[in-house]
Amino acid sequence: MDILETLKTLWESSGFHSFLIDGGWKNLVMILISCVLLYLGIKKKFEPLLLVGIAFGCLLVNLSYFGSGSTDALYHLDLWDNFLNPEHEDYHSYGAIMAHGGLLDILYIGVKAGIYPSLIFMGVGAMTDFGPLISNPKSLLLGAAAQMGVFLAFFGAVCLGFTGNEAASIGIIGGADGPTAIFLTTRLAPHLLGPIAIAAYSYMALIPMIQPPLMKLLTTKKEREVKMEQTRVVSKTEKIIFPIIVAMFVILLLPSTAPLVGCLMLGNLWRECGVTERLSDTVQNALMNIVTVFLGISVGATTAAERFLSLETIKIIVLGLTAFCFSTVGGLLVGKIMYKLSGGKINPLIGSAGVSAVPMAARVSQMEGQKANPSNFLLMHAMGPNVAGVIGSAIAAGFLLAVFK
Repeated sequence: MDILETLKTLWESSGFHSFLIDGGWKNLVMILISCVLLYLGIKKKFEPLLLVGIAFGCLLVNLSYFGSGSTDALYHLDLWDNFLNPEHEDYHSYGAIMAHGGLLDILYIGVKAGIYPSLIFMGVGAMTDFGPLISNPKSLLLGAAAQMGVFLAFFGAVCLGFTGNEAASIGIIGGADGPTAIFLTTRLAPHLLGPIAIAAYSYMALIPMIQPPLMKLLTTKKEREVKMEQTRVVSKTEKIIFPIIVAMFVILLLPSTAPLVGCLMLGNLWRECGVTERLSDTVQNALMNIVTVFLGISVGATTAAERFLSLETIKIIVLGLTAFCFSTVGGLLVGKIMYKLSGGKINPLIGSAGVSAVPMAARVSQMEGQKANPSNFLLMHAMGPNVAGVIGSAIAAGFLLAVFK
């Protein structure tokens, strides 16, 4: 009899019992979704550095399903739902998370506190050459135009019944910047982080499929064939001064952008100043890799079945694609205007690189330009709008945060 009781206890405490008896079928669906995401990341190479981690985080959080209050779960929705809520009888803080949370709860603190996205921006700054933007300041207009999808998706989300905070978080997908989307969403609509992060990184990975049809639709062959003149050589002094000036101006204009813009410009200053090579190398490689590991797993933890499997998720995925497409369109349309005003000296294809997926969007502009004219080399010209898009998406996020926080 004791053996039977022991076996019964083991069965009732197992995850299989939760899945089969306690209504855990939704978690089984999410496990299948995580396997699909793993396939896309590993086999299809869709943003694999982050998507594989997000997918496995999704797998872990749904495998450890024992009810939201169980001490065995890796991630506890109830802890984060009541986080810093003094009106709730179960008041929670970071200390409570550390004491009572699971492994993924503890890792998620870095997302909630905005640490991981800011450090990712530091790495991006250290890896990026701002020279093309400095040599052609007009690129800032293309980066700004490519944020059009952010605000169109925002209004679309409001029309579909989302709150202002939720709509702002959905709209930022159009900036094609995963860390920015995560940073803004954790502050305005943390319950939507899972679908928003997956949508943002999925569409970033699909840039080579999404953008070319829009490029061909909105530009003529003559426009795509335009060869642009070589940009001027940017001095070392300019490269050092630029991140300092941008940090001061943007942060004074929108203080809420300080974590992202500040880290982006600090990383770039380490790259360019010539006396911090070791720090620049560490940020570009070791630190970037470590933060990517923690960010992917902890974002995947937010895809618990009871939150992810909803009509809202489908709406977010559709709105995210709409935002991304309109951001590409905005950049291309302003690129066409600049083509006209310059007397045909600017190739409008570089406008599509105004989305902040560095450097993939610039490479797509290069590839489409070479298809139209094999002697065309647009990569460095497209990097200007591409870098401007990184700054533009951070400013857009800061504006939305200032309005809705």
